[in-house]
Amino acid sequence: MRRRTAWVLHCTLAGALLGAALLAGAPLFAATSEDPRQWLEKMTHALATRNYEGIFFHLSNGQVETMRIVHRYRGGRVSERLESLDGSGREYIRSNDRLTCYLPDQHTVLVEMRPGSGSFLSSLPHFGKGVNRFYQIDALPNGRVLGRVVRVIAVNPKDQYRFGYRVWLDQQSALPLKTQLCDAHGRVLEQILFARLALPKNIPDRDLKPAVARADMRWIVQGPSAHAAPALLGFRPSALPPGFHLTMAGAQTLGSAREPAEHLVYSDGLATVSVFVEARREEVASSGAAAAAGTALAPMHGLARVGSEFAFSTVVQGHQVTAVGEVPAETVEYIAHSVKALSRADVVRH
Repeated sequence: MRRRTAWVLHCTLAGALLGAALLAGAPLFAATSEDPRQWLEKMTHALATRNYEGIFFHLSNGQVETMRIVHRYRGGRVSERLESLDGSGREYIRSNDRLTCYLPDQHTVLVEMRPGSGSFLSSLPHFGKGVNRFYQIDALPNGRVLGRVVRVIAVNPKDQYRFGYRVWLDQQSALPLKTQLCDAHGRVLEQILFARLALPKNIPDRDLKPAVARADMRWIVQGPSAHAAPALLGFRPSALPPGFHLTMAGAQTLGSAREPAEHLVYSDGLATVSVFVEARREEVASSGAAAAAGTALAPMHGLARVGSEFAFSTVVQGHQVTAVGEVPAETVEYIAHSVKALSRADVVRH
């Protein structure tokens, strides 16, 4: 996989881990409803407003990673810290719209702005309008997790373009103790299981600061860019999988690129796919100083995977197009292949 795809995926993967960890923070309330949709609504509301700190196991691709999460909601602002406990030293710090990824194994810090993104709920995204059209939501038999009685909710896709979810909610607090991401056949792709959880009333600032040594690390700031995308042309998919619609369009600088990429976000109310379109730079020699500096960026083609995220890259009318999301591979391929250049007037109408 080429270096550019790695930059695109790094913070989206961080967002996935943060989203999974966010499933822990639900306030206590009397949960009496038998309707699984109401349970999910209560959980979604709870995740936005609770302080919590805990340790969880993240299982994906046959690997297990132990993570510590600290989440604080205070005065309408969200702050989070996610720390790997398995030796990589990686930390992810979120302050409202700003996500900073500390990657000591790469001597790199990535900074990404996510205005208006809300919680990073990618392992269990926000359940928006229209979800019932494309997902079947059912209550499964009750079970037990961490010694507690749990309500089990299944969210199954109705077609091949999206993944499904299962959540285990504490019957007394509606707190999610376990989550699974599943493919259309019910196979588990990713799992989150909390081993310890605390719900403190207050979280001090020091618990939200990175512990990693930051001296001599390379900083890369990724948009949104202050510069607009090219003035005359824009890019949009000419066709989308059923239910997906545009929710955000802007410009974002990727990695060390000098020119911003067009950044489009599509959602079906649950799953989300980001599309990046950037002017293609001419391929340079893959040896010597250029390669050592990571500047040998040939056009990217094909499929890549990091955790439960798939990315598909292709070249459209001289521009590099990458679609990435926590959806099946055929979904990102479908969207990337359908991207085409439009006039700005057509973009406004599209």
